[in-house]
Amino acid sequence: MGVVKIESDPETCPAGKVMTASDEGQKRINESRSLIRHTSVVSTMTLLSRITGLARDIGFSRWFGAGALMDAFFVAFKIPNLLRRFFAEGAFSAAFVPIISEYRTTRSSEETKEFIDRVAGTLGLILFAITTAGVIAAPILIMIFAPGFLDDDGRYELARDMLRLTFPYLFFISLTALAGAILNAYRRFAVPAFTPVLLNIVLIGFAGWIAPHMENPGLGLAAGVFVAGLVQLLFQLPFLLRLQLLPLPRWGWGYVGVRRVLKLMAPVIFGSSVAQINILFDTLIASFLAAGSISWLYYSDRLMEFPLGVFGIALATVILPTLSEQHATASKEAFTATLDWALRLVLLIAFPAALGLIVLAEPLLITIFYGGEFTAFDVNMAAASLVAYALGLVGFILVKVLAPGYFARQDTKTPVKIGVFSLLLNMFLNVVLVVGLLRVGFYAPHAGLALATTLSALFNATLLLRGLRKSGVYLPQPGWSRLIGQVLVASVVMTYSIFLALDRLGDWIQFGVFERISTLMVCVLIGLGMYFGTCFLLGLRVRSFQKAPTVNL
Repeated sequence: MGVVKIESDPETCPAGKVMTASDEGQKRINESRSLIRHTSVVSTMTLLSRITGLARDIGFSRWFGAGALMDAFFVAFKIPNLLRRFFAEGAFSAAFVPIISEYRTTRSSEETKEFIDRVAGTLGLILFAITTAGVIAAPILIMIFAPGFLDDDGRYELARDMLRLTFPYLFFISLTALAGAILNAYRRFAVPAFTPVLLNIVLIGFAGWIAPHMENPGLGLAAGVFVAGLVQLLFQLPFLLRLQLLPLPRWGWGYVGVRRVLKLMAPVIFGSSVAQINILFDTLIASFLAAGSISWLYYSDRLMEFPLGVFGIALATVILPTLSEQHATASKEAFTATLDWALRLVLLIAFPAALGLIVLAEPLLITIFYGGEFTAFDVNMAAASLVAYALGLVGFILVKVLAPGYFARQDTKTPVKIGVFSLLLNMFLNVVLVVGLLRVGFYAPHAGLALATTLSALFNATLLLRGLRKSGVYLPQPGWSRLIGQVLVASVVMTYSIFLALDRLGDWIQFGVFERISTLMVCVLIGLGMYFGTCFLLGLRVRSFQKAPTVNL
């Protein structure tokens, strides 16, 4: 056993000074604390985003329910959100963040600024062309994504008109993602993490005060998406200006840095294309199920996305620039130690969170969404898909955390290949599970779509981890067996405690609003107290995640 060797860093080890073992250990502690601090910042901002997002969805459920209007809106909003995975947090970020981190570490500020300008100009022009084409082709896109809407219930015409207003969101949010990626590379994590709050605030305003007064409320919701995209982009520009990194867009198709980004994007775009086909397949199947199926899946997915966004995406956002810099400086031991630290946090947080979602599925849905147009029937249907999604929460978060282990090394091909296999499995399971549930007369066949997504995510995470282990990029550090045992015991105690509390509470539907909220908070606090209390009694301490990781030499 030996202490990890850290490459000299001019910020922590001035030129000419040789780092001693104690210096290296202290640097490792500082790096771990820095990662925890940045993750906490992103998690806090993301928590605020998720809370305002829940407030938005509560408004949607209470004001518009889970009928034809919301089915049409969710499809019209989903299409630009799917395409943003090409140009925003998906293919583009996976290629852009490692390269800008490399530029920041090894190039001059002038070269970095030119790289940003060229990427902004090239991406912006491509996005403008795609957005224009999308607005024109709105009728065709709705027919492709939701052919079940062609029945005479008005959903097709409504979704088509909505899409013409929501599609430009792709242009705004992709440029917002570019700005956020630049800020993340410079360790300004708070601003990009806070930005989605503005989306939620704008949509709440349009849903509550503008759409209800329009002849066609759906168009009011769609207009809110357009305005929200513009607001998010404008919000980030002053922070780029402060860093003197505000892009002056320049066409750069032949520029070396842009070519490198495009080369890394190519396999991810292929994988994302398969992903979009898979999501299209999900929506297509759901459009043929009972009206409301798309909305039930949406509301349950939103609750599952809460811990995924607050923790999983926040952690992945923070470690990608760190891993990229460690790869650029050839610090292999630090690279594997950072991954190991992140995976331990996933086990500590994600596993009990998944159990909590399963046990509290109906109470959560009743407390947050029940009332107005959202009925007890809607609660039961959404709860079925929420449980199915929650079973895969650990897998969803692991995919987010393990993929940067490839992207940071500018290897976008391997995770894409794995993702393609996983998505093909998902499509196969979609058919098998939905048809199977329909044949046995299960009351919520749409839950088969959620379960298929869960199983494919677990498959994806398993192959990603196997690939990192097999290539020697990730070497598990000592102590995993003990940590797994501690988390399992604490999770069992937590789950049993919540079950006992629920058994004594009765029917949540009969509670008043404030009684539901207070009772849910008590259940959550009981769960948290029992989980972390048991972890403490078993010897697990928070400071364990601040220590300098070591590797076997």
